[in-house]
Amino acid sequence: MDRVIRTDASDSPYNLLFKSLSLIPLSHYFLFIFLIFIIFLYNFLEIHFLRDLVTGFRGDPVYLTYSASSKLYQSLAAKCHVLHGRYLPTPWLSSPHLQTAFLTFFGRAPDISYKRHLFQTPDGGTIALDWLTYSDVIQGSTHVNRGILNCEKNPIVVVIPGLTSDSAAAYIKHLAFKMAGHGWNVVVSNHRGLGGISLTSDCFYNGGWTEDLRRVIDYLHCQYPEVPLYAVGTSIGANIL
Repeated sequence: MDRVIRTDASDSPYNLLFKSLSLIPLSHYFLFIFLIFIIFLYNFLEIHFLRDLVTGFRGDPVYLTYSASSKLYQSLAAKCHVLHGRYLPTPWLSSPHLQTAFLTFFGRAPDISYKRHLFQTPDGGTIALDWLTYSDVIQGSTHVNRGILNCEKNPIVVVIPGLTSDSAAAYIKHLAFKMAGHGWNVVVSNHRGLGGISLTSDCFYNGGWTEDLRRVIDYLHCQYPEVPLYAVGTSIGANIL
């Protein structure tokens, strides 16, 4: 049976609107709120599944900033075919935040123990340098209990973690273990105050402070002058680099 709203000339527009809205079932309001929440969550988590679906899951091209005449590009980037293709994340993890959460809780980081060296800066600061060498991985042991560098001819790669991360973070462990397994000697340069080391100076790191990284790289150059030295940063570590 149809419902009829009885009105008279004295009803204001607001009363008419309220009476009209009262005819809408409550379940419709809950459905509307749920849809708004889903849209908000989709944008807040930067999910791009629908965009990937529309484009046929082709992924996005990888853009590099480089000089084609650079020796570094010719010796490294030019040989990395993955850098010249397209990138498509796992469809059901098509969000940077979901990827971070998944790796944190389900990443199953390799069981590694670094060899730690405490580097002192001129202003009294302390930076924890955590090493994982190639020899430790190929010998079947991920527990570093020997000298820092047994394979002094292997390249060294410095890893700069993200904002609140250190060498214990799951993604840093994965990165260090994979690179060490491919012939690199890896050293994670933890930010001041992180990596289980208390602040020993009145200076803390930030995304625009590059002096600590410069000093670490200069130190490694002096210690191992004949060894090729590279660096890779993640998140804010990439900004510092």
